[in-house]
Amino acid sequence: MAKMKAVQVGKPGGPFELVERAIPDPQRGQVRIKVEACGICHSDALVKEGHWPGLQYPRVPGHEIAGRIDAVGPDVTNWKPGQRVGVGWHGGHDFTCEPCRRGDFNLCKNEKITGITNDGGYAEYVIAAAEAVAAIPEELAAADAAPLLCAGITVFNALRNAGGQPGDLVAVQGIGGLGHLGIQYARQMGFRTVAIGRGKDKEALARKLGASAYVDTSAGNPSEALQKMGGARLILATAPDSKSMSSVVDGLSANGKLLIVGASVEPLSVTPLQLIMQRRSIVGWPSGTAMDSEDTLNFSAFTGVRPMIERYPLEKVTDAYEQMISGRARFRVVLTMGG
Repeated sequence: MAKMKAVQVGKPGGPFELVERAIPDPQRGQVRIKVEACGICHSDALVKEGHWPGLQYPRVPGHEIAGRIDAVGPDVTNWKPGQRVGVGWHGGHDFTCEPCRRGDFNLCKNEKITGITNDGGYAEYVIAAAEAVAAIPEELAAADAAPLLCAGITVFNALRNAGGQPGDLVAVQGIGGLGHLGIQYARQMGFRTVAIGRGKDKEALARKLGASAYVDTSAGNPSEALQKMGGARLILATAPDSKSMSSVVDGLSANGKLLIVGASVEPLSVTPLQLIMQRRSIVGWPSGTAMDSEDTLNFSAFTGVRPMIERYPLEKVTDAYEQMISGRARFRVVLTMGG
């Protein structure tokens, strides 16, 4: 029986384990992908530390997967071996719950999550539901495409569905794994893009990524700075810091929207009056479906949006994860297969 290398977590809080496993066969409605690259996302800590309720171990993490289809299961007609494809957070849906019946597959009540409800991409091969697979354009290298299947789709999909118009002032709070992509997408969508970060040292990078202005939160009140520019139609909150998010609400224009994609467990501090008097709103946005991933990848290929990445071989997964979880990575960490 053919074998593959895989990295699993054997128990909550346990170390990564490099193991050999039998290469799995795709079942009905599934495809097998030979993995070329897999991004390491902060959400992988849910598997590593056991924070996801009911998670079964051992589990192979990873939901930023780029590679090529290696085999297809019965009844799969829309994918063929050799195609360049990727899989993100959304690992499939049941087609029968109310959100699915309304076409909102991303909110499926029985959503499969790649690397959590089924094994993910820290391996040489991965099995994926056919409906969760996205085509990767030839212009994108696998290591660049991988982070776009989570960080990329999250900010791209949020921005394009938020109701902003080209020329609107859009602020991106945070210049990290999500934010450095959010700035690029906002600029390429035609928004007047403002980056919000802490420290003067981040300004040069923010402007290089496409920001036309930079707000240094250590130098003053960010809301006041935004209001001097006329107020932000949208603020994309990418840094998972509820205090920082709360501090920019007053920087919204009338009918402005705080668009949250940075996951934090701490409560926001916002008064009803801050929202009522200017008809402001606060909304969250998850990632997206396979078609949303394809849109993200195609837009990125066309406009030149790329993640800033650090590469590690699969065998160096512990070092790679530590680089990510410590916050030292600039800005996404990607595992590559075969060295």
